[in-house]
Amino acid sequence: MGEKNILAYFKTVDQAEQIADQIKSMGISDVQIDRIHQYPGDTSDQLMNPATGQIGSLSDLTLGDISGDVGPLTAADTSASGMSNGGGSFVTGRDVLLAAIVDESQFDSLREQIRSNGGLI
Repeated sequence: MGEKNILAYFKTVDQAEQIADQIKSMGISDVQIDRIHQYPGDTSDQLMNPATGQIGSLSDLTLGDISGDVGPLTAADTSASGMSNGGGSFVTGRDVLLAAIVDESQFDSLREQIRSNGGLI
């Protein structure tokens, strides 16, 4: 039998972990849960100090040094620029992704379990 990929989106990590536990109990080890973020990469835990003069962009000062590749996007974000009221620019809704590689024979039953636990495939 072949393999199939499952990409399921959930509103909470707990919902995704319940399904991941069910998948693992079936002997499947290729399961991963991630949260979808607005920008790629990790966020910074340390903000830049403007007194040092080493400021890469506006987003370095307000959001932390996220990544040079998305610096212009983060600087234009309302969280950094303050040029708007914000208007809900953060990822909301189903922002938890469960990815798994399953056997073809298990795919249909897992799809139903995911839907019954509030997941979207």
